[in-house]
Amino acid sequence: MKTQLDVHTHTVASGHAYSTIQEMATAAAHMGLKILGITEHGPSIPGTCQPIYFRNMHCVPREMYGVKLMMGAELNILNTQGEIDLDESDLRTLDLRIAGIHSLCWQGGTKEENTAGVIQAMRNPYVQIISHPGDGTALLDFEQLVLASKETHTLLEINNHSLAPARHKTVARPNNLELLQLAKKHQVPVILGSDAHISMMIAQYDKIMPLVEEAEMPDELIMNYSTKRFLDYLKPMPQ
Repeated sequence: MKTQLDVHTHTVASGHAYSTIQEMATAAAHMGLKILGITEHGPSIPGTCQPIYFRNMHCVPREMYGVKLMMGAELNILNTQGEIDLDESDLRTLDLRIAGIHSLCWQGGTKEENTAGVIQAMRNPYVQIISHPGDGTALLDFEQLVLASKETHTLLEINNHSLAPARHKTVARPNNLELLQLAKKHQVPVILGSDAHISMMIAQYDKIMPLVEEAEMPDELIMNYSTKRFLDYLKPMPQ
């Protein structure tokens, strides 16, 4: 099936990406996407946006070149307590809230402690997606994450960029395959993410599609194939 969305992408504002919002939206329109998520790195990553950037997102049109824009953040899970690096007032300004572990700002522990921290982040009412849990930055219990995903309606991402040879993440392939197999076993939906850092990478899922096929993942458990299914499933912002 044809993908209708990619909600994990970065622009020049993240400090280590190479396209503007308009360049990203233009590329998404040319690809026929219906939804594009712009999710700049949270402030704990060197060189990225400060909180004021996220507070000012009301300036950005939420439709551009026929594509629905969701302006958000890829927050950092900071520690085994599941703390993230934007406060509630800033989180409320966002359309989309992804959270993930990044080695530059992660204070981890044992596999059990790491898993508990990610699950605590998943239980945060603002966090809607966990980015690249299978990239190997922290040892995690994937079955526990899948069960927590089902409980909290927090989507787990299967991340294409993690499998790029230049990233040298040797465990990303078996980890993401395991995540897909467990999601299928427990009938929990997942989301594919390009983690695009330049417009040409948007909706690039070439490295993860062989894993999707190997796991025999049903189309209905892949959120990228239906904007309605994705938006209906997405955890709403607290009132």
